[in-house]
Amino acid sequence: MIPTILMAAPVSNDWITLDFVSLGQNFWSATFDGLTFGSIYALVALGYTLVYGVLNLINFAHSEVFIMGCYAVFFTLSFLGFGPSAPNLGVGAIILNLLLALIAAIVASALTAFLLERLAYRPLRKRNAPRLVFLITAIGASFTIQYLIFLWRGPVPEQALTMFQTKPVFQVFGTIIYSDQILIVTAAVIMMVVTERFISKSRTGRGIRAVAQDPDTATLMGVNKEKIIITTFVIGGILAGAAALFYVMKIPSGVVYNGGFILGIKAFAAAVLGGIGNVRGALLGGLLLGLIGNYGQILLGNSQWTDVVAFMVLVLVLLFRPEGILGTSLGRSKA
Repeated sequence: MIPTILMAAPVSNDWITLDFVSLGQNFWSATFDGLTFGSIYALVALGYTLVYGVLNLINFAHSEVFIMGCYAVFFTLSFLGFGPSAPNLGVGAIILNLLLALIAAIVASALTAFLLERLAYRPLRKRNAPRLVFLITAIGASFTIQYLIFLWRGPVPEQALTMFQTKPVFQVFGTIIYSDQILIVTAAVIMMVVTERFISKSRTGRGIRAVAQDPDTATLMGVNKEKIIITTFVIGGILAGAAALFYVMKIPSGVVYNGGFILGIKAFAAAVLGGIGNVRGALLGGLLLGLIGNYGQILLGNSQWTDVVAFMVLVLVLLFRPEGILGTSLGRSKA
């Protein structure tokens, strides 16, 4: 019997090209776009990092908390008459409509996070379940919510919604900065700073840090651990709801049953990159991940490389600094 010889097809040696000229030409536009997407990643990453800091739990269902906020934005704006074309409304009316959509997204995401904690995680805590059981439950809850949405809305993305006509505001090194970029980055940074100050200075924030550092001692000192845990989940839901509004603003056709999966993975990677359990690390990791992804797709000449480059950098960082860039746990973060 003559053995069959399997011949590998010749592979072109130019399948990866580094286009430094294109990166130089588009550097500033990639930077501002990267900061915009990075701000969204950072808001979602804060939810991961807060829950991990308090419970040592990687809440993989947080991506579905985010996507529920996206659906709330879609239904609210659809009810208000928004569609694929920018509405012919004044600035005041647009701001009011966006605030209504923001409130709806925050309520939907916070309620989803609350129910997730009450129905999925609290029974496990009462039974002192192993940490692996929490992780498996988080993954199961993620797929359950995802496919309930699939049964409800189907596999097709919702109709694109345009919230307002973006306008150029100013230029930086010849690159036009648009109104939506300024709005998303500014609002996201403000929310993250307020969250960080709340955790550092408020009584509830001190309780969060105490439970994160030593839950048993915190309970002996009078801290209501259950209240702190549910507050942490709700705060993460609020931030995810805000991120949902900005996400739909930037990607009008991104509302689909599994739309939170990839963004959730990126947000988790951002939390790990900055130092999971560290509030400031989530901000830093999100912004860096957005920048790295944008630079990578221009350098390699293909948008499909965005995620690959970002996760490669994450792996490299973790090889040399496993605790992330900042690396301080929530319980030991500076007040």
